[in-house]
Amino acid sequence: SRTAYNMFDHIRKEVEEGRLLLEKKPGVNLPLLKEKYANERKRAKTMNFSVAYGKSAFGFAKDWGCSYEEAQKFLDLWYDDRPEVRDWQEQVKKVAIEKGFTRTLMGRYRILTKHFAGKDKKSILHGLRASINTPIQGGAADIVIAAMVKLRRNEKLKRLGWKIIHQIHDEVIIEGPQESAEEAMELLRVDMENPMDVRYRVKLEVDAKICDNWYE
Repeated sequence: SRTAYNMFDHIRKEVEEGRLLLEKKPGVNLPLLKEKYANERKRAKTMNFSVAYGKSAFGFAKDWGCSYEEAQKFLDLWYDDRPEVRDWQEQVKKVAIEKGFTRTLMGRYRILTKHFAGKDKKSILHGLRASINTPIQGGAADIVIAAMVKLRRNEKLKRLGWKIIHQIHDEVIIEGPQESAEEAMELLRVDMENPMDVRYRVKLEVDAKICDNWYE
């Protein structure tokens, strides 16, 4: 919603005039941006994820069926609102070119030497995208793997009769007796929000639920 607000003049105007909300506010009965401008918000959401993985204005123009100039304008607006992202990407790319690797949150290496060995532009661009994609995707994997190890070692969960039965992307499913479900859910939440026993600069929030089956 914040990205859509910055991208589209008509949305920004409605928010500034007090006719539209970026997010719910207690006691305020106004339409939400995500409901009134679902298409614009979807485009903004796509940009949030894609920019982090190195997508260019050419790629956005192709996806959205717009001109390169229009896509570049949206991209510039995105970076203007988050200059630290561009700085981080440039630093990671520089290391990849100079040293031939990139690393994940927990220090796992991805060797990229072959992409910068020659003058093949396509290969170089692939290497640059991989250099900023891997720390993000690989970092997310690091977090989930660490959380799964911690849950596996949780003696209290074991005593309550709970165990991991499935993992999907950033989701973990544990199964056990219904009478201890609330306690198990809280134990799971604590482990997933603190998978590596270190202090994070951002909070890892877990949306935990109790259900009889995955479909629910």
